[in-house]
Amino acid sequence: MIPVLGRALACSLVLFALGGCKPAQRGYQGWVEGDFMFIGPEDSGRVTELAVSEGRQVKAGDFLFAVDSAVQTAEVEAAKAALDQARARLSRIEASQQRPEEIAVLEASRNQARAAVEFSTSEIARVRPLVEKGVSTRQQLDQAQANYDRDRALLDNIDRQIEVARLSGRREDIDAARYAVDGAQAALSNAQARQARTRIFARVDGRIEEVYYRQGEVAPQGRPVVSLLPPENVKVRFFVPQAALPRISIDGAVSVSCDGWVAGLTARVSFISQQAEFTPPVIYSLEERQKLVYKIEARPDQPQQLRVGQPVTVELAP
Repeated sequence: MIPVLGRALACSLVLFALGGCKPAQRGYQGWVEGDFMFIGPEDSGRVTELAVSEGRQVKAGDFLFAVDSAVQTAEVEAAKAALDQARARLSRIEASQQRPEEIAVLEASRNQARAAVEFSTSEIARVRPLVEKGVSTRQQLDQAQANYDRDRALLDNIDRQIEVARLSGRREDIDAARYAVDGAQAALSNAQARQARTRIFARVDGRIEEVYYRQGEVAPQGRPVVSLLPPENVKVRFFVPQAALPRISIDGAVSVSCDGWVAGLTARVSFISQQAEFTPPVIYSLEERQKLVYKIEARPDQPQQLRVGQPVTVELAP
């Protein structure tokens, strides 16, 4: 009887060693990570205002910092001057080609020409009866007619000059001037946008994690002045063996716990890696398959309860 029990016990130990009686693992080690937002100026400049510090909670729209805007302000003023110049040129082209003073001189010349025409007309009326009576010669009448034709031509010429002086520019010149105004307006809008970007505001709610440049320091272009961590960017990262993958799905719930911290935290799986973290061997064995692990990421339901870098234990749902 004893040998039979011994053989049964030995067989059970062998089966347990092979994994046939090993209970499924539910807890996996991981840590907390965060996708930080690095916020800096689009143009380099000296930090003139700093309204936040490490650890401060900010809301979307809160003022963070400002950099020197002297260059951007000068660009705005130059763009305004260029716009005023373009608008003035358009007004001149759309208005009459000559100034009112020049038109007044032409109108005075027209009055003088009209007086000359009236005199020439009266001279013809005076000489014609005398020629018919034989008192004056035909030559005097021809001279009076020539004077009238000359004065009339001069009056017509002045009338045409006044009409031309009151005309506006050609259509293509007016269109070109309007395009110049539109371009100057766009340049002003761009300069004002660059000026506005020297004052930086938070786009989302979050916590200031680090300040890289203080007031008075020069922040280079493209370098962050502060880093911000929104709550939705906190995640838990852990690894599971390939045998546990069927129990994990996107948006599936997991439990998160850590030493000396709030119990009962939960998270939702947001990422499941499609590739193993370690290169598998050519021939698989039972022991080698246990070395294949896959990265999993989960978004905690209470991210404010966790800290970046904190080790945690993740348990899958039964």
